[in-house]
Amino acid sequence: MVAALALLLAFCTKPEAPAPRAQPEPQPQAAAPVSTSPASRVILPDGYAVRVELAADNETRAQGLMFRDRLPEGTGMIFLFTETGDYPFWMKNTLIPLDMIWIDEARRIAAIHHDVPPCKADPCPSYPPNAPARYVLELAGGEAKKHNLAVGQQLTFEGLEHVVVR
Repeated sequence: MVAALALLLAFCTKPEAPAPRAQPEPQPQAAAPVSTSPASRVILPDGYAVRVELAADNETRAQGLMFRDRLPEGTGMIFLFTETGDYPFWMKNTLIPLDMIWIDEARRIAAIHHDVPPCKADPCPSYPPNAPARYVLELAGGEAKKHNLAVGQQLTFEGLEHVVVR
């Protein structure tokens, strides 16, 4: 009888729950390539085509170009937002200087910050556009000057028509 009761208790008790796992911090990715599609491009006013990685949801927008130790020539990242707004950016965990170009709904340059340095102190400074924008294009530092980008210039998007922005 005691053995039967012990067996019954063994089968009726709840198994121990596994210890909760901590969320891992984003890890540095040495020389991580920008994943681009040849079809996703931003054409600058001088005709130069930039293949762009898409940041179209909260996760990819939060990650941005963190932990990249280089940005290959002719590539960048475009941040797509669901609506026009004033979107300040920062350089947390960003290892290379970047040019940040805010673009309005008409795809005209609304603001530019040149050669924004990597963040060296916590909290990182924020870089506001002080202008409404719907998109932000990040390029390697110096590219905006190299291509003479200026507020008011028109950009052309290719291959972004069917991107779902969340």
